[in-house]
Amino acid sequence: MSIDLRHSTVAIGELSLHLVESGHPEGRPYLFLHGWPESWRTWLGVMEAARGDDARIVALDLPGIGGSTGAVRDGSKRRLADGVHGLVRELGLTDATLIGHDAGGMAAYAYLRQYDDTARAVDHAIDRVVIMNTVIPGVDPWNDVLRNPHIWHFGLHTVPDLPETLVQGRQAAYFDYFYDVLSADPRRITAESRAAHAAAYRSPAALTAGFDLYRAFAQDARDNTAFAAAGPVETPLLYVRGDREGSDLLAYAQGFRDAGVRNLTTAMVADAGHFAQEEQPADVWALIRDFADTTTTAGRAAAVPN
Repeated sequence: MSIDLRHSTVAIGELSLHLVESGHPEGRPYLFLHGWPESWRTWLGVMEAARGDDARIVALDLPGIGGSTGAVRDGSKRRLADGVHGLVRELGLTDATLIGHDAGGMAAYAYLRQYDDTARAVDHAIDRVVIMNTVIPGVDPWNDVLRNPHIWHFGLHTVPDLPETLVQGRQAAYFDYFYDVLSADPRRITAESRAAHAAAYRSPAALTAGFDLYRAFAQDARDNTAFAAAGPVETPLLYVRGDREGSDLLAYAQGFRDAGVRNLTTAMVADAGHFAQEEQPADVWALIRDFADTTTTAGRAAAVPN
């Protein structure tokens, strides 16, 4: 049986954000940010896995992509986090979990650093953050990732105009390369999901919005360096990687701690690559739900960093 999906559009300043919700409207809220080259649709399996739990799932298209319009000033994750913060307030979310994958994870980290809501006791707040399958600009092992020749697309996507010229009209074929190379089993990224993601970047403006996520990396690194210098944060953070994605999880954990993240938990998703939420959605949901259960406002000390 398929789940009921509720589509809406919310205006946040100059942005118009397309939201897709499932679950109980009064349940504990979970706000999901996708990465590149994806759309809200990447979370559909997680939404299905959450059926029956006391959860309000809210997935959105990032600005300029899919059903969302408007551009983030300077394209930085810090500015993107401002838009997310406006959405949290507009929806009146409390005891909420922010989950970001890939570039969405970079935006979730910027939110964590700018809006340490748990330390401020604000009414509408993100109480915990989950970051999946990404490196954070300016946070170790960022420089090692930049030097990795297998991450060639980071450089290409920052070139003005060129990636749009090369990819326009070939979105499906280009995106398929990343799904096939970066997943443990490419068959788990379904044809329906691939088609939905390609459609979300069909227009030239949407392609640019996607590549602008990369063009902002230098600014993101400067922002995150400044955040680290400003002091630590207390908001609980769960960092997740697929076990087939490669790299040393301990190096990522140390990078977060060196940057001032005081309440860190890490986890691996078995038999998953970069797109863990589509490859193993039930396992990803279990990690997120359990993390939320152990970091409630009343019992945050129950989270044990590892």
